[in-house]
Amino acid sequence: MKIEQLNIQFEYEGTEYEIYPSLIILDEELTLVDTGYPGFMSKIEQEINGLGYDINNLQNIIITHYDDDHIGALKAFKDKYPHVQIISSFLESKYISGMEKSERLIQAEALLKDMSEKDKPFGEAFVQTLEALEHVDVDIKVTDGAMILNNEVEVVQTPGHTAGHISLYIQSINSAITGDAAVKEGEELIVANPKYSMNLKEAEHSLKKIKDLNADKYYCFHGGLLEDHSNK
Repeated sequence: MKIEQLNIQFEYEGTEYEIYPSLIILDEELTLVDTGYPGFMSKIEQEINGLGYDINNLQNIIITHYDDDHIGALKAFKDKYPHVQIISSFLESKYISGMEKSERLIQAEALLKDMSEKDKPFGEAFVQTLEALEHVDVDIKVTDGAMILNNEVEVVQTPGHTAGHISLYIQSINSAITGDAAVKEGEELIVANPKYSMNLKEAEHSLKKIKDLNADKYYCFHGGLLEDHSNK
C-alpha cells in the first residue's frame, strides 16, 4: 500500500491556491480521499493520470467531512464512475446524502445574520455555494476504529472541525491522512480555521489525537505532506 499526494492548483480572485487530496493505492485499486471544489474532477483526473495511475481503477472515494472543498466534485465523480463506493462517517453521510441540512450551512446562515454590510456579499455567496452542492448516497458508513480497504486502513474519529469528521491511519506505512483535523503550517500541525470549527475544544483534542499517532508522514489537505514525526 502507498499514498500519493495530489497537488491541485487553482486561482481564486487573482490569487493562486493549492489543495492536496490523497490517493491510496492498494495493488491496482485506487481510493481517492476528498474531491475538491465543484468542477475539480478534471483537475484530479489529470493529476492521477499524470502520476502514472489509471483513473479507471478508481474504486472508492472517502469523504473526511462535509465542506465544499472536500465534497464539491463528488457528484461528478459518482456520475462518471458509478461503480465507485462512497465512504464516510455515519454523521457526515446524512449531509452528503442530503437527508439533513449540513451543520456548515446552518453555521453559515447564522453567521450571515451578524455580518457587516461589507462582509455580507461574501457570506451570501458562501451560503449559495453550500446550497448548490449536489448530494450523493453514501455506500459505506463507518465509525471510529473501523478497518477498511482490505483491513489496512483504520478510521480515526476526529470531530471538531465538523462533528462527524474522520481521519485515516495506515499502520503498515505509519502514515495518516488528516482531512481538516490537522493542517500543515510551516513544519507543524495546527487546527484548521479555528473560528469556523464546530467545536474548538473537540478540534484541539482531535489535533492531539492525530499528533499522538506519531506517524512518519501526515498527508494534510491544506498544507500538504509533513514528514516530521517529532511534531508533538
